[in-house]
Amino acid sequence: MKPTAIPVLYEDNHLLVVVKPEGIPVQADRSGDLDMLTVLKADLKLRHKKPGNVFLGLVHRLDRPVGGVMVFAKTSKSASRLSSQIRARQFGKIYLAAVQGVPEQKRGRLVHWLLKDRNSNTVAIVDGSTPLAKEAVLDYDVAGQNGRDALIRIQLVTGRPHQIRVQMAAIGHPLRGDTKYGAVRQPEGGAIELWADAISLAHPTQQAPMQFAAPPEHRPKWLREFDQTSIRFHS
Repeated sequence: MKPTAIPVLYEDNHLLVVVKPEGIPVQADRSGDLDMLTVLKADLKLRHKKPGNVFLGLVHRLDRPVGGVMVFAKTSKSASRLSSQIRARQFGKIYLAAVQGVPEQKRGRLVHWLLKDRNSNTVAIVDGSTPLAKEAVLDYDVAGQNGRDALIRIQLVTGRPHQIRVQMAAIGHPLRGDTKYGAVRQPEGGAIELWADAISLAHPTQQAPMQFAAPPEHRPKWLREFDQTSIRFHS
């Protein structure tokens, strides 16, 4: 993959904000496929003529099938401060998802307890008293419809592995293409129709509020099925 395949939305001495393409791992894994961290580090080293190793901190993740806005830290101090924002739930994330069917309740808050099985790489909803279970909270609203299916805008309150995928499936509306969690229709190319559309944060050194959203030209094709005039960033 060429670095030019990863659009850069913003860069300064502390932050690198990009649009992750769908289907690419965030960091090296057992597949051996080229990953975001490797590509971006190589690009920084070349563009800035940096000797030795290049630091690039991974402060949040996206599942391999999912594309969208990602923020990386260019210094260890920035990585620490961004991680603190995430723990304090001050790091806003807006996702767009195409789901099977149209939820009867057009907006709401979902609260579940999730437990990850690392052997199968799946997440299940469990009772809150289950050891190692973690609370998962998100707010959603229906942003558009396409006859039988809906476009859902999701604002994460917590950030758990597979959280959106599991919680939407739990209310009877799995993400299109997500056969792992109950989808019955497989889109062209086999992608999961989930997109990280926007992020809000405080700059790690200046503390100024910042918002980053993926431009329409970088959004996936499946979003074109829906009326996008209703899609807005909500902090």
